[in-house]
Amino acid sequence: MTRSPRRERRRDGPAKGSCFNSVSACGTHQISFRDASGRDQGALLSVTFATMTVRPPIGKQKRYERLRLQIIHARETDPPADRPPLFWKLITNLNVATHDDAVRMLDWYARRWSIETFFKTLKTGCRIEEVRLTTADRLANYIALCCVLAWRIHWMTMLRRGHPEAPPGAVFTDLELEFLERLMPTTKAGAARSLDPYMIRVARLGGYLARSRGPPPGATVMWRGFGRLADLVEGYAAGKDRQTACG
Repeated sequence: MTRSPRRERRRDGPAKGSCFNSVSACGTHQISFRDASGRDQGALLSVTFATMTVRPPIGKQKRYERLRLQIIHARETDPPADRPPLFWKLITNLNVATHDDAVRMLDWYARRWSIETFFKTLKTGCRIEEVRLTTADRLANYIALCCVLAWRIHWMTMLRRGHPEAPPGAVFTDLELEFLERLMPTTKAGAARSLDPYMIRVARLGGYLARSRGPPPGATVMWRGFGRLADLVEGYAAGKDRQTACG
């Protein structure tokens, strides 16, 4: 059987999976993360990198240059029995010459999920793809406003996960705190206030069930919750003003 010309080798050297056979690990990298249930996890990754040159398809080699790519593998060395081991495979055209360079690429890639969550908030929460504005200036202003809103929702969601003991005043106004305490009075009298229970109350406004073994609330739930909170607090403030005027 003859091979099609377009299926000839397009790499210089071994294939991607075998280019690590003669390459030893350059070092290790310790990471911390949360699993799907929100539990803190840690992993020690063995980091390896190699170089691969990719040629363009036959017939296009005169128009396109060869790509010199860096392949990075990060494999967990001693995974626990209750979850599958971590194994990251990255390909980049950025320079990777040392272990520190490879770790920097891993750190950059680890931020990818936060970026995806931010854009999900823009699309799902702000519904930015459904806007029908007729001028570029109006569209630019709307996108700028939505970016601020999406960033705030994303920041508050990540703040609650990373620093649940932070003071709630870093996120909520005094009126919002007063309303949430009246709405769901679960905090004991005299107890120190922390951010986590207030964020859970907002998430429950957005439909979060707050099960003991459930995952932490995501950006979409927090978006719905803060949207309801804004409407409820406005009505709560109007009621307080009326009582003050009548009193």
